[in-house]
Amino acid sequence: MRLIEEATIVEHAEFTAGYRRLVFQAPRIAALAAPGQFVHMRIPELSPEALRRPFSIYQSHAPYLHVIYKPVGRGTQAMMHAPPGETYNLIGPLGRGFPVAPDGPPPVFVAGGYGVAPLSFLAERLPRRGVAFIGGRTAQDILCVEDFASRGWDVRVTTEDGSRGERGRVTESFDRWVAARKDAGPAELFACGPEGLMRALGERTATLGWQAWVSLDRPMGCGIGACLACVQHVRDDGGKVAWARCCTEGPVFDAKDLVWDGVAP
Repeated sequence: MRLIEEATIVEHAEFTAGYRRLVFQAPRIAALAAPGQFVHMRIPELSPEALRRPFSIYQSHAPYLHVIYKPVGRGTQAMMHAPPGETYNLIGPLGRGFPVAPDGPPPVFVAGGYGVAPLSFLAERLPRRGVAFIGGRTAQDILCVEDFASRGWDVRVTTEDGSRGERGRVTESFDRWVAARKDAGPAELFACGPEGLMRALGERTATLGWQAWVSLDRPMGCGIGACLACVQHVRDDGGKVAWARCCTEGPVFDAKDLVWDGVAP
């Protein structure tokens, strides 16, 4: 179920260096939001003809909805000085989120950059605890470590420049952990981040025989499945390759269903 809501900003502040957090009073959307879903936001500082922007939901405690963003483009730069009391038009909650099952294999989270935001939301709702791998280019790109640590998760931090945690890519830390487990049995992967990371993790979990859920970040025009700007090749139960819309059939997909390239529908 998706709703259109005039959401009032109640807090807007720096989250960490280079990132900001918006807290909206959006009681109807917040009451329905699930981990992995997103909102499509009209930014009033832009012209009325400008497209909406999609943002993952970081936290949702009705009536409040939290979003983390990094000011990098025209839209997010325009948002930077939005004051408390201003209203943003939101459509949400949108998309298919992560499954939240009370039982199952040990959960393993892998996040790249601000892909950690929906996984923090998932860790809050998921009754199981596990290990969270959080990666980024520098220490400034490492977010939400305390969210996981305070909930009893084993947190492994990796930065490409070595400024925080281990030096290297998050997949390298993940590979070392998998090798050390040896015969510990299967785990269940939940991941969000750049497309290259999602593909690499999908390949690894297929070899391991693990269930894996990955969230894809794609440019979206409408957010409701009409414009077909965010399509991804998937394989259905019968083995046929077709297009799926990341904004409606995703953004969370079963990794084994994704077809990355080289296959005609």
